[in-house]
Amino acid sequence: MNDNQISSIINSNSVNTKGLDILDTRPSVGSISETDEFTSDEMARYLLYSQNINESLISGYEAFPGEMMRPSSENILMSSEMLDLMVDYYNATYPTYNFRKPFGEGPENSIIISVRMSQFGRCRIGSEIFGSKMSSRHIKSSFVTAKFITDDDNNVESYPGQVQYFFKYTINLPDHEPFEHFLAFIRWYQPASLESIRYHFSSDNDYNTCNVELWNNEFYQESRDCIIPVHHILSRFIPVNYRISDQRNAREYLAVNQINRKYHIR
Repeated sequence: MNDNQISSIINSNSVNTKGLDILDTRPSVGSISETDEFTSDEMARYLLYSQNINESLISGYEAFPGEMMRPSSENILMSSEMLDLMVDYYNATYPTYNFRKPFGEGPENSIIISVRMSQFGRCRIGSEIFGSKMSSRHIKSSFVTAKFITDDDNNVESYPGQVQYFFKYTINLPDHEPFEHFLAFIRWYQPASLESIRYHFSSDNDYNTCNVELWNNEFYQESRDCIIPVHHILSRFIPVNYRISDQRNAREYLAVNQINRKYHIR
């Protein structure tokens, strides 16, 4: 009942999350209690992070109800290409500062970013665990969606992708304590040639329910958009190869089957 109520709130267009208060009633017991991290206030804030990206400015250092999980690798030395992406990410995230990599070009007052990060194969958010390509045992849970604001028309669109790894990264801003950011590196799938193809399965009550989307099974090139805060992960999906053929040619697509988020509230 909790999951159904929260799913209804998530899928509605309303930003009013007052209804979450009614779920904050009884503590969980048994194995669920170990991952039961949400209060109603935390849930409302977290939903704002992942759903309303136009209104929630997230850099990645904000607390989230979860943890980075093993397998992990500490103090990984980043490639020059990855450092360039990190510089782009932080310049866009903190527009009042300038960032550059060691020995890189930039204004004199630029903040020099670290060349090392800590990688993780999994991330727990509330009661749900997300995997990555880094952990072959958990690769099935590495397929996620997230929302982006498009540059052309400023609309918000959801994109599917595969998490390559999660990572923690620390920067030092002037007159601040070091900020530790919780981030994910995700490769995003390209839309199908005729935009994203959606299959609608109608019911008596809802004639516009979108159950499956077809996307190109190739990734975009790596860019700054591959780096997002874990707070902006929207949901997981099940990928299925889908083939469409006619007498002249055949084309394979990626069928994206959405999975509702799982939450347990104490």
